[in-house]
Amino acid sequence: MNNITRSIFTSIAALLAFTTPAFAEGGSSASSFTQLIPLILIMLIFWFLLIRPQQKRAKEHRSMVEGLKKDDKVMTNGGIYGSITDVKDDYLKVEIADGVRIKIQRDSVAALSD
Repeated sequence: MNNITRSIFTSIAALLAFTTPAFAEGGSSASSFTQLIPLILIMLIFWFLLIRPQQKRAKEHRSMVEGLKKDDKVMTNGGIYGSITDVKDDYLKVEIADGVRIKIQRDSVAALSD
């Protein structure tokens, strides 16, 4: 046996030696359930305060990006404002100044602007 394996077995034996009989017997299933209640409540709070609103925003952004059409005024994720001049499947051509057009991906549109 090498030294690493020997030290692992020694550590496990030391942990087992400190296990008390009361701890080893375990508790009833009712007490196990009551210990899970705070964890379940925390998960529900995270769901309603963090996950659900993020999914809702993502869904709204997806529908906004799918509905883009020519002459819509948009703002990109980089903060560039412009007007859509051409719409393709995966990209848009946006005019940001007179005669200056850039090609961007649809998903890089942050919002519609007025």
